[in-house]
Parts: sequence; C-alpha cells; structure tokens
Amino acid sequence: MTYDVAAVRAQFPALKAGTAHFDGPGGTQTPRPVIEAIADALAGPLSNRGTVTLGERNAEATVTGARQAMADLLGADPSGIVFGRSATQLAYDFSRTLAKTWAPGDEVVVTRLDHDANIRPWVQAAAQAGATVRWADFDPATAELPPEAIEAVLSERTRLVAVTAASNLLGTRPAIGEIARLVHRTGALLYVDGVHYTAHASVDLARLGADFFACSPYKFLGPHLGVLAARPDLLETLRPDKLLPATNVVPERFEYGTLPYEFLAGTRAAVDFLAGLSPLAGGTRRERLVAAFAALEAHEDALRLRIEQGLAELEQITVHSRAAERTPTLLLTIEGRSTHDAYRFLAERGVDAPSGSFYALEASRRLGLGDGGGLRAGLAPYNDTADVDRLLEGLSDFLRRPRQG
Repeated sequence: MTYDVAAVRAQFPALKAGTAHFDGPGGTQTPRPVIEAIADALAGPLSNRGTVTLGERNAEATVTGARQAMADLLGADPSGIVFGRSATQLAYDFSRTLAKTWAPGDEVVVTRLDHDANIRPWVQAAAQAGATVRWADFDPATAELPPEAIEAVLSERTRLVAVTAASNLLGTRPAIGEIARLVHRTGALLYVDGVHYTAHASVDLARLGADFFACSPYKFLGPHLGVLAARPDLLETLRPDKLLPATNVVPERFEYGTLPYEFLAGTRAAVDFLAGLSPLAGGTRRERLVAAFAALEAHEDALRLRIEQGLAELEQITVHSRAAERTPTLLLTIEGRSTHDAYRFLAERGVDAPSGSFYALEASRRLGLGDGGGLRAGLAPYNDTADVDRLLEGLSDFLRRPRQG
C-alpha cells in the first residue's frame, strides 16, 4: 500500500486556500478530525476532573485518553506524560526544579545546534545555582553534531546534558542513543528536545535513552500544547514548586492549574490521525504509529530529494542542511540576495517558506548567518510534488528577477 497524499490533503481545510506550505517546522496545518475533536470537547458537558458529574467524567476521560495517546506515540508510560503550555514552558519548569539539586562546581552541557528553548532555560538555571555551563559545538561545514562533541565536554561533575533530537533550523539528527550512553556513563541526566524530531520519526523513549523528552503537538498536526515524557520513577524524585492544595501525584504534580481539555482532545485526535496513515490493516495504535512513520518518512524523504535535486541546479543557492541523518527540512541562503525578500516573493505566489533563525540563534550564528538565518523549507505529511515544483519554480523566478537597489 502506497502513501496516499491526495487522501491526506483532503482532510486539511486550510489547504483549500491554495498555499503550498513549507512552514511545517514552525507549526503544521490542522486536519478536520482534530478540529472536530476540539469542538466536540467544548460542546459537551465539561468541568474540572472528577467522577461524579458527566462534565467531570468527560474531563477525566479526556486527560487519560490524551496521556495514553501520547504514550503510544512516544513509546512511553502514560504515567510519565506531563502536559504544559509549550515545550519552552516545560523546559523552564524542569530546569528550575532540577537546578534545586545543583551546586557550584556542577556542570551543565548545552549545544550550539539547539533551539534556544533547550539552551537558555538551562543556562539561566545554571547561573542561579552557581553551576558551570559547557558548550558542545557542531560542525558548520557538515551540520553534524557527533557524539564525540558531547563526550569532549562531559566530566564527573556533569549533572545534565540538553540536546536536540533534530535541529529545527538544519534538520540534523544527532545520534541520541549513543549520546545517551555517554551521558549516563557519567551519571548525568539527558534532556532531549524532540519538538522537531517527533513530527518526522517514530519515537521510542527507551531506545533513545532520553531521561526527559519534550515535544509539541502543533508540530505534528495537533493543537498548541507542550508534552514531556519521562519515567514515572524519575518524576517521583523531583519536587517542583506547587500550590499547597494541588495534588502531589505524578505526573499531575508538574501540571499547574486546570488543563486545556479541548487541546488534549485535539492531541489525542492528532495521534489517531497519524496512526491512520499506517499501511497496516490492524494492530495496536503503537504498532500502527510505527508503521505510519515509516511510510511518512519515505514520502517526505522522496520530496526532500526532489527539492535538493532542483536546488542543485540553482547555482546562487547554498543549502546548509548537509548532515547524513536529517529531517526533510532545508536551510538555504542566496548569494547576493536577501532571503527575507525571497520569502516575501514566494508568499506573493502562494508559497510559504519563511526566513529567519527560528529561535535557533546559536546555530545561525555558528553558521556565520548572524541573527538573520536563512530561508527554511520544511515538509509535512500533506506536502506533494506539486508543492515542491511550485517552490522550485518560485525560487527560480526570484533569481531571474533584477536585483533591487
């Protein structure tokens, strides 16, 4: 059974506007089942969680259903699934909680490849605890972050390593499993930013070896929300600040205030939608998700190759996404031209490929692109060859346009 992109596209009302979307790394469009799940949750009786009234039971079922869905997606225990407003907020919350155990002389490792949401919370928490920050660098020529780069900055004083599973700017996919082995050999914890990775690859928390894994459903067809997965026994050892009457049960002790039930309903629907992309006729949701991502990766890699082949014919364009293992996300710059101008030119033609550093500020600077970054073209499950051809034609037309000023 082949990947039926036409059937997938039919489920996205936003595509009727005619735009070719390459802005998926910043947030995907939303399929109709997710929209309907959010509306249904708001339309039915709903109140704070409980077991007495129908509204309470609906809220409880929504939360438990979303936890199980995310556990199936990430290969995790539902009791280790924490919901938050965003992955950034979760990183701040967990950095402050973990930093309570740090002291002067302890060390925290961050990388130049990461989104700032997996850098700044740890840098700031380390400063407040008097801990030392050590930086792991990537190779700007290849966009690779090898395990050896992490190993070089590890020591017996390392308490935590924060690293991305996939760069939202370059697409680079570091070898997280090997990095995890190196980190755990020192006795440190590994916090993995999986926001970009989860949209493009099947996640298995145990196989990756991450102690904490964060992601955002709005990057994989769901609503704006943050999710963190960890082992329940590890979460039991952490003591976050919380309100006195708030429960101390894991994972709820990390979730502040009333959860956005409608977004949790949408998150479950997004996971079910992804599972529905599976070529398998049956199986568990986890099995269907694994098969679905295999099919999705094949589809997106074929489109990525088509883009790369087309860009290779445009001599003025430099592609900075060169890692051997990478997501279908390409960062490019244009000789003598502003990528912000290219972004606007493409937008006028119904092609959305934004320009910027996309909060990966350290990576953009390391590439020599300053804070401005470049043009980013990222794929999503609904992209097709017609989208790719429109992008390539638009870039070709932009290069033929006389330079301004």
